Amino acid sequence: MVPDLTMRGQEDPHGRTIITRPPTVGRLAARVHDLAARPETWWRLAAFGPVPVTVVLEEADGARVWLTTWPPGRRDEVHHQVSTLVAGELAEVVITPDGVTERPLRANRVRVHGGGARAFTNPGPAYAVTLCS
Repeated sequence: MVPDLTMRGQEDPHGRTIITRPPTVGRLAARVHDLAARPETWWRLAAFGPVPVTVVLEEADGARVWLTTWPPGRRDEVHHQVSTLVAGELAEVVITPDGVTERPLRANRVRVHGGGARAFTNPGPAYAVTLCS
């Protein structure tokens, strides 16, 4: 008789509880980057209105990736850890005790955001599209 060493059907052969941890910022950045490289899978979900429109594209490991369209001239506070600009113009406004900093987001670059209050503003004449997590 040959023992079954594969232990099929068991999460952990030692009976330990497997703890699911949230993805790291690096994994979130990789997920956003991968989705941004495949616009044919989500571009049809982009909706353009007078206020930012947000759609959940993917949810895995307790983390979501959102598609957001930003109308021209719109500014809203955001709470994302990772974002990338897919189309249009967008600037990140960071408010700290030392003052206010405004930096443009570059298209097709994944940006990891630190702590603190921040907002995205669309200074351009057209809609902007982001993927965020």
